Amino acid sequence: MSTLKIAAIPGDGIGNEVLPAAVRVLDRAMEQSGESITWEWVDWGCDHFIEHGAMMPADGIDRLSQTDAVFLGAVGRPDVPDHVSLWGLLIPIRRAFDQYVNLRPTRQFAGVTPRVAIPEGAHIDLLIVRENTEGEYSELGGRFGQGTPHEFAIQENVFTRRGIDRVARYAFEQASNRRNSLTSATKSNGIIHTMPFWDEVVDEVATDYPGVKARKVLIDALAAELVGRPHDFDVIVASNLFGDILSDLASALVGSLGIAASANLDPERRFPSMFEPVHGSAPDIAGRGIANPVAAIWSGAMMLEHLGHQEAAGRIMLSIERSLSSRDTRTADLGGTADTESVTTAVMNGL
Repeated sequence: MSTLKIAAIPGDGIGNEVLPAAVRVLDRAMEQSGESITWEWVDWGCDHFIEHGAMMPADGIDRLSQTDAVFLGAVGRPDVPDHVSLWGLLIPIRRAFDQYVNLRPTRQFAGVTPRVAIPEGAHIDLLIVRENTEGEYSELGGRFGQGTPHEFAIQENVFTRRGIDRVARYAFEQASNRRNSLTSATKSNGIIHTMPFWDEVVDEVATDYPGVKARKVLIDALAAELVGRPHDFDVIVASNLFGDILSDLASALVGSLGIAASANLDPERRFPSMFEPVHGSAPDIAGRGIANPVAAIWSGAMMLEHLGHQEAAGRIMLSIERSLSSRDTRTADLGGTADTESVTTAVMNGL
């Protein structure tokens, strides 16, 4: 029997409900495979910030580096500014461990009606590969003249050849193992320096993958295409900001953010990768026991797959599919009548 060591950070809001639910499912699946997980539970997040003035302790990254992976619930609380909570926990982890790929799958599940009409026989199954460590989410810049009529702010985007090349190669690899179709999100008609550079590097990488049909689409047109014909997309590669927006849109199209899973990956496995649902802390429903745990459970399945436990991950995904096929085991965001506990129980029983 092998044992994984995983850091569990429930974080804030519904993270404290969906992460424990997902952990129960992962434990059951691994137990059935004769394996186990040792969980290191840490109480970092906005409550920690209110009490200690920081989202995590000074040795937080060092502690996480001793684990095989990080499993995160949610980050955010109404009385803590979003840029404080995000830049105090999530982004430092991504960058310290060079998790340069943010992988966000979107699937149409049987029983869950998409929010848009698609042709009969069509099916939505796409993968968004988001650059996760640079781009628009840069720390470079500042504000001048705060509190005066002449106040201004400058934000610098950072795009490196290495950063674009490696995320594009990862995306092309994914496309070559799927349906050999890749769309690159850009805005090179209006953003005069970084986006033409993005296009150039993606085009260079494309020459190494002649079997993949690649095209570039301006982000505004791409958003419209994604709504109009989401079934036509396979892999989308995008910068940090564009990928963030498109992935939320895609998940909403197939049901809700309650099924939006993600992986923050170091593909070379030099450091721990981090897995999280992307629905946020949802303070409006926190503590009511009605949050959808599917995104967290799916993120957990992605974690097991990344760590080499494909069989257990596959059983979890089959069980998710079965639970979503019935209104009785779907939460209200997907038109169902179930609560967090009953969905979790259904997925566990389905294993």
